[in-house]
Amino acid sequence: MWSFRKRLTVMMSICWCLFTSLSTQAAQSFGYASCPDGTSYSPGSTYEANLKLLLTYLTSNATKNNGFYNSTVGHDSPDVAYGLYLCRGDCSSDICQTCVSEATKAIVTQCPKAKEAVMWYDGCMVRYAHRSIIATNNETLGWQYGNPSSVKEEARFKQVLDITLSDLITRASNVTMSQNKHAIRGFATQIVNYTGVQTLYGLAQCTPDLSGNDCGHCLREAIGYLPQCCDKKQGGRVLLYSCNFRYELYSFFNILDSAASPSHSPLPSPTPSSLQKNKGKHQSPQKIFILIALLCVFVMLCGIGYYFWIWNKATRKKEVSAGLNIDSINPFDMENDITTVESLRFELSTVKEATKNFSLDNKIGEGGFGEVYKGILANGKEIAVKRLSKSSNQGAEEFKNEVVLVAKLQHRNLVRLLRYCFEGEEKILIYEYVPNKSLDYILFDPEKQALLDWPRRYKIIEGIAKAMLYLHEESRIRIIHRDLKPSNVLLDAEMNAKVSDFGMSRIFGEDQNHGKTSRIVGTYGYMSPEYAMHGDYSVRSDVFSFGVLLLEIISGQRNSSFYQSNHADDLLCYAWRLWRDGTPLELVDPVLLYSYSRDEVIRCIYIALLCVQEDVDSRPSMDTVILMLNSHSVTIIMPQEPPFFQNSRSRSKIKEGLKSDHLTTKYTASWSVDDASITGIYPR
Repeated sequence: MWSFRKRLTVMMSICWCLFTSLSTQAAQSFGYASCPDGTSYSPGSTYEANLKLLLTYLTSNATKNNGFYNSTVGHDSPDVAYGLYLCRGDCSSDICQTCVSEATKAIVTQCPKAKEAVMWYDGCMVRYAHRSIIATNNETLGWQYGNPSSVKEEARFKQVLDITLSDLITRASNVTMSQNKHAIRGFATQIVNYTGVQTLYGLAQCTPDLSGNDCGHCLREAIGYLPQCCDKKQGGRVLLYSCNFRYELYSFFNILDSAASPSHSPLPSPTPSSLQKNKGKHQSPQKIFILIALLCVFVMLCGIGYYFWIWNKATRKKEVSAGLNIDSINPFDMENDITTVESLRFELSTVKEATKNFSLDNKIGEGGFGEVYKGILANGKEIAVKRLSKSSNQGAEEFKNEVVLVAKLQHRNLVRLLRYCFEGEEKILIYEYVPNKSLDYILFDPEKQALLDWPRRYKIIEGIAKAMLYLHEESRIRIIHRDLKPSNVLLDAEMNAKVSDFGMSRIFGEDQNHGKTSRIVGTYGYMSPEYAMHGDYSVRSDVFSFGVLLLEIISGQRNSSFYQSNHADDLLCYAWRLWRDGTPLELVDPVLLYSYSRDEVIRCIYIALLCVQEDVDSRPSMDTVILMLNSHSVTIIMPQEPPFFQNSRSRSKIKEGLKSDHLTTKYTASWSVDDASITGIYPR
């Protein structure tokens, strides 16, 4: 045990670190990425090299360009990379550099291989594209949200807000103001005494490369989203690609003498005389002393709290190593994380209005955790509303888990969380509406199967693989899905796959590769044997589920209902025996006839059989899967026979060990097959 003196020394060190990093952390307190659907670049391509060099230029120039910089790398289209960064007008050069540096790292992680992307933090924005974005007004919506708290005096607040926003637009778009050495082109803040005890703070900013007219038009377009996100709310923020604005009833920016000053009503643009007058007020020694004292106390309290949190975490780690309550360990604090997405909350009344009070006519699906409804918001936007069952096993923590996970993840093959609702016993998730429902809705319907020809099925396979690779390796946090199946793969209007349902996901730390649980959750037929039998799960558990899903997509048959009396007990073993006997194409869905690519189908069957091997270490990683999907000639090793699911002597044991009603069998050990190197992709 540490002595009190050592603890105090550590505590003071933490306080000092917090104090020195407080200002830079503030710039990254909010983060959101936008990855528009479009083209992607190939690893090792010229565009990727140009993009990496471009992001390096942006970072290296973040301290010497007054908060804005743009650059271009490359000469020949379409490999030219265009980029820019914009720091908030009230940020110091140090905060700007830190923010831009973090944003350039995050943007390639949040939008992997995308040829166009935008990353917003509180203190800055970084944007790149494969076409020119300089001096171009782009009014694409990136993000909008409203403060969850509502105002009391609605009419008075709306009047003050409208005048304030109008004044912000005028000042931010006034190009002549840039000639004032105190003013920042395209940036304006405002402070208004809303009531005797409340103050309204507003901020508007455009990229300085826009003309005054374009800046004003962009900000007016942004403010047009207010009724959708922020009506009667105490605060709101709208981010467009070329401009943004925000207002709150609390101070969220650094008060610059040239940018804003308090008044009883919205102020006009400041004059030089008023700037000089206010400058003296802001530099009052007494006020500065009080602010520094309060900041020191705050930092000290944060340091003490952080120290005891670390100490408690270390204590819990010792308990885990002694075999205590493994399932309770989670490297992320959901109670703290949920506050970062508090602004996504929807009121229950809004959800009921969108779904016509959860009308049966609006019901589009039902799963193990509840029902899914189609909804239409007041602005006409279609949404998918997942209403969790009050009798389901998913509690408040699992609900928060899914909200935090999906809100943090951004990938074109993952379903996008828009909002959530948590009132009383109601736990509701609002997703983007995906018109073609789930994969199983089409794949296993004899009348709809023909809609999925082989090119579409292959694109779906690739999309699922990319989504799982992102979850396992490319996202900021490592995610184990634990319930990958056709009903959790949604299809958009272009039949692109979007993996959904993270309610049972587990978060891993950077260096953590596997975990163990006493509570087995998932769906029979897709769980790996080590998970179903012992509660051991890892990224290779998801790989097993992907292999089962891959065989279902190829065959058009469910693994859970498959039965071939003359061949095998389940789809996995049937596929393996066809492969062993040199007739794998007999597995192909008859609906495909001869329209499929022979090489691609055989390659996919081979990949699936590798994924469903009983030996965890023999299964490929998802990056290897994607590599094989894009390879036309590989040297392969005969996959081992997959584990049997039916008629197992241990079936009664697994029934006793699993808690979920649908988890009713145990996997047995499979027979091994001698490894044989085969050139090409066809078995022999």
